[in-house]
Amino acid sequence: MINIIQILQEDYQRFPVNQTYSIYAQDVYFQDPLNKFSGVERYKQMIKFISTWFIDIKMDLHDIQQEGDIIKTKWTLSWNTPLPWRPRISIPGWSELRLNSVDLITSHIDYWNCSRLDVLKQHLFLSNRR
Repeated sequence: MINIIQILQEDYQRFPVNQTYSIYAQDVYFQDPLNKFSGVERYKQMIKFISTWFIDIKMDLHDIQQEGDIIKTKWTLSWNTPLPWRPRISIPGWSELRLNSVDLITSHIDYWNCSRLDVLKQHLFLSNRR
């Protein structure tokens, strides 16, 4: 049996590089405030987009807990956007992952502790420079 908690902790630590896609069901459902889709291949494309366009990406895992077939994680995702002033963007949030009977993730839903407008504002204000 795989230790999915350990794998997730390691994936968060090195995000978005070398993620363990084998822990996801082929038809995994993914949702966040900007995206909604199914399929591990589409999930891989989203991670590739993030790693291609954003700079100095960091995923800080604050907590991870499993209760039955649900795993909840609390995290902060941050990066620099490739604008001339390179704003540092930070999104605190949490995820709810649902497992099937063979411990593959069938649903991955991300929630943000801020609004999409808050994220947009971080891109616009030069005072956010770090």
